[in-house]
Amino acid sequence: MSPKSSSLCRVLATSTVLIAGLMSPQAFAHAHLKTETPAADTILKTSPTELSLGFSEGIEPNFSKVTLTGPNKKAVSTGALVLAANDNTQAIVPLTSALSSGEYSVSWQVVSVDGHKTKGQYSFTVQ
Repeated sequence: MSPKSSSLCRVLATSTVLIAGLMSPQAFAHAHLKTETPAADTILKTSPTELSLGFSEGIEPNFSKVTLTGPNKKAVSTGALVLAANDNTQAIVPLTSALSSGEYSVSWQVVSVDGHKTKGQYSFTVQ
């Protein structure tokens, strides 16, 4: 193989590896909501004691927030967002008081450990 062919092969091999790395799902990763408790669109017989949101990748708690809005669009006081022990994908927000009957909306904004921001919302109802 000539030196020119060898250089061309190296450039093509390097380019292929770089393109494959950029096209991988990890390169486009964002923290997407995978699980939530209470679950979206559920009707609960009793008030939950906390909100628990599970994401597809780790989140930065200092740059993330979860807010709860109750009936009549009133903000509901909650405790501070914390991560579950040994699991940086699981955000927990304690509820400081029992929720009254009505529909509640959970809004979340998180920054994943790789710096990407995502947000979303869902709702549940307490009877």
